[in-house]
Amino acid sequence: MRTWLAICLATWLLLAGTVAHAQARAWFDRDRIGADETATLNIETTQLAASPEYAPLMRDFTLSGHTSSRRVESVNGSTRTRTLYAVALRPRREGVIGIPSLQVGNQRTPPLTLTVTPASTVPARAGGVVFIESEVDDRSPYVQQAVGVTVRLYYAIPLVSGQLDQPAPDGASLQRVGEDLKYVREIGGRRYEVVERHYLLVPERSGTLAIPGARFHGQGVGGFFDEMFGDGRRALDAVAAPEQLQVQAAPASAAQPWLPLRELRLRYATTPQRATAGEAATVVLEAIADGASAAQLPELELDAGSDAQVFPEPAQVDETLVDGRPRTRITRRFSVVPARAGSLRIEGPRLAWWDVQAGAARSATLPALAIEVAPGTGNFSAPAAPVNTPALRGDDGRIVIPGIQGRVLPWAAATVVFALLWFATLWWGLHRRPMPAPARTGNDAANATASHGRTSLKRALDTGDFDEIVAVLGAMATPPAHGVDELRLRLDDPAQHEALAQLERARWADGDGVAARKALRDAFQQGPRWRRPAKASDEPLPPLYPT
Repeated sequence: MRTWLAICLATWLLLAGTVAHAQARAWFDRDRIGADETATLNIETTQLAASPEYAPLMRDFTLSGHTSSRRVESVNGSTRTRTLYAVALRPRREGVIGIPSLQVGNQRTPPLTLTVTPASTVPARAGGVVFIESEVDDRSPYVQQAVGVTVRLYYAIPLVSGQLDQPAPDGASLQRVGEDLKYVREIGGRRYEVVERHYLLVPERSGTLAIPGARFHGQGVGGFFDEMFGDGRRALDAVAAPEQLQVQAAPASAAQPWLPLRELRLRYATTPQRATAGEAATVVLEAIADGASAAQLPELELDAGSDAQVFPEPAQVDETLVDGRPRTRITRRFSVVPARAGSLRIEGPRLAWWDVQAGAARSATLPALAIEVAPGTGNFSAPAAPVNTPALRGDDGRIVIPGIQGRVLPWAAATVVFALLWFATLWWGLHRRPMPAPARTGNDAANATASHGRTSLKRALDTGDFDEIVAVLGAMATPPAHGVDELRLRLDDPAQHEALAQLERARWADGDGVAARKALRDAFQQGPRWRRPAKASDEPLPPLYPT
């Protein structure tokens, strides 16, 4: 009875803890708005019959536009339903407004913040049924500088259809980035629906750059009299005013490769506390660039000289939009394998860039890493011999060479005798009859090969690249296998098949190198599991020509 009560109590506590820690997702479509605009709060939950409690928001916001949608997804054979709620929030005041945790059934949302700035000035075309407003974040950029272009479409009547286009200018590349934002804004006492779209403009040459105005053509639903005496639709057209930029050439004193940015920061996300010779240590670099996409940034590199091998993994990239321009975060992981015990110095990375706001050359650098490396095993157990051995010198400063000028003639004779003995030993070793090796049973040979193979495989999984891992696995097969496809045919473990598939995706920059290496370590921890060969027949066919 006591055991049964203990089980019930433990189950209840587990369920209570799960419910207490359950959390619904919540996010804004944008975290900075004007006092005359709206922001959309999105809440996602896995509960079917629960809706958010919006009462705590009433003090700071006016709520409108309640919507909900549901989707069903299948994950690992199990079906999961998610419900997305959205509500438009119009702020009652300016400043940074805290969004408290909201109750959604037995779940709660995380707290959020929303920054509300003063209402913007009335656009020149305000008052019409539909108009377009364009904005660029820099009117005198440099060549190859990323310029954020924002296009906003305002419409005061419901749209039935429409097309918003921003023609590309001559002498620059124009790329649409991010998703469209939709919100409500009140201008001059009139309520407008707003569609905000972002573009990335990169000038290709210096001089005057003319940006054509954005265009909109569509249809909207008219007023009461239009509905009574027509089909209720009316044509809508709008054109934004064109923009002109003065593009500056790259300064002659700027470093190459040319990298115009607003800000660039580097940091060590992970550094090793200690290291062992022959074993991999992890260094993770992070770069944050304001004003450039990932394609414009150089690769992050580490240099450890000849004292260590450095194996970089594919970079992880996160691109966002801040104030209409790109902001890129790049994270790259490096496996550093020291070649010997002692002191290891890893040079800090250095990236030269041009500050477009100050008009000056900058450099983002990190200090060098000094790591003490402990002796490893095998070939890595002894510290390295000194590289430079001081030579013996005579009184006159010249190097004393044995056997020259009669100074150390006995040493010269000893050297000659030693050389003769070495050649004699070599001749004897080449001509002696080899002794037959002791017979080794099949099990002993297989165990020795497997032990050696697992050691090589562990070293490759820890410090080698993906090609080396494939080569070691292929050498462990009997007969040897060549390539990933042949390994899949030989292996009999689905987890090992999946690990090799992740390896292939990572090799072609289409996957996560960190996740692929972890999957390989987990799947091949006990070595490869080969398919059993077909059993040979007990009675082989008799020879065609018996003797």
